[in-house]
Amino acid sequence: MTLKLVTDPIHWNTALATLPYRHILQSWEWGQFKNRWGWSPRYFINEENGAVNAAALVLRRTLVRWTFSPLKLNILYVPKGPALDYANGTLVDRVLGELVQVARRDRALFIKIDPDLSQADRSLLLDRGWRYSAEQIQFRNTMLLDLTRSEEELLAAMKPKTRYNVRLAQKKGVTIRSGDLGDLELLYAMYAETAQRDGFIIRPLDYYRDAWGSFIRSDLAHPLIAEVDQEAVASLIVFRFADRAWYMYGMSRNAHRDKMPNHLLQWEAMRWAKARGCVVYDLWGAPDELNESDSMWGVYKFKEGLGAEFAPHVGAYDFVVSRSGYGLYTQVMPRVLNVMRRRHNQNQHAALLSH
Repeated sequence: MTLKLVTDPIHWNTALATLPYRHILQSWEWGQFKNRWGWSPRYFINEENGAVNAAALVLRRTLVRWTFSPLKLNILYVPKGPALDYANGTLVDRVLGELVQVARRDRALFIKIDPDLSQADRSLLLDRGWRYSAEQIQFRNTMLLDLTRSEEELLAAMKPKTRYNVRLAQKKGVTIRSGDLGDLELLYAMYAETAQRDGFIIRPLDYYRDAWGSFIRSDLAHPLIAEVDQEAVASLIVFRFADRAWYMYGMSRNAHRDKMPNHLLQWEAMRWAKARGCVVYDLWGAPDELNESDSMWGVYKFKEGLGAEFAPHVGAYDFVVSRSGYGLYTQVMPRVLNVMRRRHNQNQHAALLSH
């Protein structure tokens, strides 16, 4: 086996930052965060002639563990990875092949990967025995914005209505301040209100206190909070790694939405990322298909208005180790998740009504 385990966070992040397809979800910090929430991380690199040319953060989760037996049912996931040059077929063969061997040794049902490959690169995975996954963990597609342009060029690239709304927010008294660790409960309260209004599922406060807080402490995330008359009305958290920034979390209240705080927040996030050397702003999420019937069409139009371009990706692919176990997993898990979503919606609604 040529994949080597890395146990030094500085070595890992430094090496990862030099590779193609690097991603914040492959960072040392993401693996440590997930370790606190049920996943076991391992950090693998491939080296040739003393230089790292591939990296894979492999997360393992045990689904079933029998008390009186060493037998376990595991799944493996390489979030937004592995990071390597996918034009190098020999390297792709080696790294993907060794990840499959890791899965076999772990007695995993399957291993999942979802690098940000273009849809034209599907054959790289299909030809090597990987199959498109019915379980997409991250957004398959996204919107990308080029930050190498000047601020004047970035504003000019916006749709006229978006540019108008940025300036309207400023005229209407919306101000943007930097958040910190003391704002985490405020951010969560706004996030819960957003989830209830827009109908999506969120996790408990402790999860986000850890996710947001650990990355803020590592200087890999930064909250921006929009206020009107010193009242917080909207916020976002921008993450960064190497030369890339991600808009991963956004939240808003119903109050003062007519003052367009979200437009000004995005503009300030772009300026913040650009000032820190980021050349791409990933707006994290876009429709599966570009048509108005998609539930994310409104999100797409908002991000397009900012000047971002649609970037379709291949999505998540699985390599199946246990066919019977995989078949059972893919049948049972959607039902379990549906039950969890219904219960969570009921609890979330009740919690909001109690305040």
